[in-house]
Amino acid sequence: MSSLLKNPRPAPTVFVVALAVLSSAVAWAADVASLPPNVRRVLFLGDSITYGGGYVANVAAYFATRQPTRVIEFVNAGLSSETVSGLSEEGHAGGKFPRPDLHERLGRVLAQVKPDLVFACYGMNDGIYLPLAAERFARYEEGQRWLHEQVTAAGAKIVHVTPPVYDDVRGGKAGYAAVLDRYSEWLVTQRTAARWDVVDLHTPMRRVFTERRRSDTGFFLAKDGVHPGDFGHWLMARAILQHLGARDLDGVESAAAMAAAHPRGDEVLKLVTQKVVLLRDAWLTATRHTRPGVKPGLPLDEANTQGAAIDRQLASLLK
Repeated sequence: MSSLLKNPRPAPTVFVVALAVLSSAVAWAADVASLPPNVRRVLFLGDSITYGGGYVANVAAYFATRQPTRVIEFVNAGLSSETVSGLSEEGHAGGKFPRPDLHERLGRVLAQVKPDLVFACYGMNDGIYLPLAAERFARYEEGQRWLHEQVTAAGAKIVHVTPPVYDDVRGGKAGYAAVLDRYSEWLVTQRTAARWDVVDLHTPMRRVFTERRRSDTGFFLAKDGVHPGDFGHWLMARAILQHLGARDLDGVESAAAMAAAHPRGDEVLKLVTQKVVLLRDAWLTATRHTRPGVKPGLPLDEANTQGAAIDRQLASLLK
């Protein structure tokens, strides 16, 4: 200490630079989303929107670009048409098959995937595109409670995710947007009523949708009123990441802009998306879903081998 005081000129320069770097690193760490240290495998459950996987890949790419040395496996097990309520409308899929019911497969998925953390996004299909009704609403509540109990009993943590918005105009079911508003409102109340961890992505999506539709009557998040496009999936991912503590995404309007925080972020995003799709198909096949018409995946061992090759490419990019 005394030598520094006697000859302060050379040392403080090094010290100030080192302190600035350290302060920057601390600020960055404080600003990014985080998961508990014991979380190594994250499972996403949901319907066709989750199966589409854009928001899942965006979340995974965020962690790859912000915490490249941390190993977290993101497993997408979303299944098209599925509900947590167990309901299905008459004539679904042209009468070929009823909507898949999460009750039928959840036990197998949890036993095989063995997740540490589960994100579950249900609701879009659970009102089966009909007006709000007490019986259907009760089935949704019961399904969510059952899901919470099953995941907890399996030793994992669960984060419930409110459903995306529905577009009455493009979807063609007048009033169904209000049904999802109500389902989302109820799920958010469970933060205090049942001490659940709930991500509310419905509200920010609704805000963006309403504001932009007001100024541009042709604006949409989902071309068919149901399935969000790239921007909609980004809004979903951003809400989840901000719930996890991200403070570096304010004003970030796309997954590409998020990934651009890393010099090779565009390549990272593409590789992460490729891996998420590869393993989604493999896990759905391995856990023996019963929905017709879903592309079969590779055997899990083969998919994991290909996934490991993608990981090596990512490690090279992220050095």
